[in-house]
Amino acid sequence: MDASVQRPKTDRRQLQQIIAGLSEGVILIEPDQSIRWANQAALDMHGASSIEELGRNVSEYRQRFQLRYRNNHRIEPGSYPIDRVVAGESFSDVLVEVAPAGQAEPRWVHRVRSLVITDTDGEPDCLVLILHDATEWASAEERFEKTFGANPAPAVICRLSDLRFIKVNRGFVEMTGYTREQVIGRSVYELDVLENASQKELAVERLTAGQTIPQMEALLRLADSESKLVIVAGQPIDLADEPCMLFTFMDLEPRRKAEQALRRSEEQFANAFRMAPIPTIVYARDSLRLLEANQAFLDATGFAAEELVGHTLEESTFWDAEDAHAKIEQMLATSGNLRNVEFKVRTRAGLAVDCLISAESVPIHGDDCVLMVFQDITERKRTELELLLAIEAVMQDASWFSRSILDKLRHIRSGTAPGKIDAAISDLTPRERDVLALICEGLADKEIATRLGVAPNTVRSRVSTLYAKLGLHSRSEAIIWAREHGLPAGGVASTRPAARASRRSS
Repeated sequence: MDASVQRPKTDRRQLQQIIAGLSEGVILIEPDQSIRWANQAALDMHGASSIEELGRNVSEYRQRFQLRYRNNHRIEPGSYPIDRVVAGESFSDVLVEVAPAGQAEPRWVHRVRSLVITDTDGEPDCLVLILHDATEWASAEERFEKTFGANPAPAVICRLSDLRFIKVNRGFVEMTGYTREQVIGRSVYELDVLENASQKELAVERLTAGQTIPQMEALLRLADSESKLVIVAGQPIDLADEPCMLFTFMDLEPRRKAEQALRRSEEQFANAFRMAPIPTIVYARDSLRLLEANQAFLDATGFAAEELVGHTLEESTFWDAEDAHAKIEQMLATSGNLRNVEFKVRTRAGLAVDCLISAESVPIHGDDCVLMVFQDITERKRTELELLLAIEAVMQDASWFSRSILDKLRHIRSGTAPGKIDAAISDLTPRERDVLALICEGLADKEIATRLGVAPNTVRSRVSTLYAKLGLHSRSEAIIWAREHGLPAGGVASTRPAARASRRSS
């Protein structure tokens, strides 16, 4: 045999021995399109146990396996990588999905490159397909794609080689109003995700170096030319073996609107507090230290703000009673508020003022506070006292008043509502009814004792029991009660002594 024929065969056996143990798959194809040899890795990547299962030639290979690109476009005959290498084409990093014929879903993902071995004359002598199993990588990438797309947190990915966006998720589209087509392919300079960032120089430096960009506030321009306050951060990742930067965002607009609303609310409260005509002060809830007093309180008490602010409830000098602070603290600790509790407040000039005090725990500027309101009732109490004294004086002799006038006087004096019945005539004993009837006639205790033929002490005891039953405190109240309940006066027990004498004589 000619040495020139024998040597290529020897070289090819050596080549097969070298590549047999490689982890990458290798398929050798003859220029006549017949499949000469494949190592075990290549067979495994096709689920085959022998070269015959791959196919004896390129045509049979196409019949037994269907290929498509990662974008789901099917590869037509003549465009298979094995066709391209037979045509003498050199290529690298062709990514294809491979499935046995008749199966809809791919089973493997191959990253393919070609190699053409020529003879001494430069003619193709052996054609080589080199396969890398990218199935696990593709599966991980698919999981990433699904996670990235479904993640509600807005995110975009830019390629570091040209700083152009290559991926955008639904969260970013919904937050900004851009379409996917308006983002993909644009550079970070056209769609500046770091605009007005609080540390923009650092962010640009880290982006250029492909390093992590820490969280920072920025203004993200939206599709409608408005802007949105966000927190942006960048994380370097590899995508399809290309260095990229993953930008994630957190929408701060709801927080900014809430803060603006809170500021407006606090400003409105501050204005209302200062302008309120009712004396009002604010204590810190935890320390009960006075924080602020409005002008109405300063005018009512005569104190200056600097004399009050900073002092605790106990240190405040405007309380008239020494134990006022202790009572208020106890009420706040028990129920958290006060409702129209009466206290005396002393002005700077020493004048005691009767006040109804209400207090409520409220948050102010994020702090727990106690809002305390004062209502001056000094004049009202003086008027009520004068009215009661007048009623007491008039009712010393009430026999000549009509029943309607007595009812009105009684209600004014006692503060009870008309029609309220505390007791009934039937609740009294006969003797108690007699005593009450004689009281209505205007008789004194001794006169009643004489009329009833009993000792004065007995009458006094009856009167005391009568008052207790009816909730009364004076003869005038007893007269009003009797008139109100229809008890007639006069003619009671006027003949009792004679009757007893008659019985003794018989």
